[in-house]
Amino acid sequence: MMKDFRDLKVWEKSHQLALEIYRVTSNFPKHELYGVTSQLRRAATSVPTNIAEGCGRKTDKDFSRFIEIAFSSACEVEYLLLLAKDLGYLESANASRITDNLIEVKRMLSSFIQKLTADR
Repeated sequence: MMKDFRDLKVWEKSHQLALEIYRVTSNFPKHELYGVTSQLRRAATSVPTNIAEGCGRKTDKDFSRFIEIAFSSACEVEYLLLLAKDLGYLESANASRITDNLIEVKRMLSSFIQKLTADR
């Protein structure tokens, strides 16, 4: 049942999203290093990390639980991007572009969860 996470399009998109979050947060104020910067990076990396971890599980039920955690982390990223934009740490154009990519990842995760739970 083990899958290679690198073969999953949703993992690739979430990995690219995490890389982009690291790039844009490098310009956040230094006093936010342990605040919004750290929280946004942690949440963003949690998405592909949970997908990868779920791929190592033996059952679809276990796999689905990790995909659900990835989805929850994506929701956290969505809010933190809004907060960063409203605090003036992230330009509106960047925030919109990243959020659009994030919403696509969330849709993919949602479809994946539905497929995994329907297969049971």
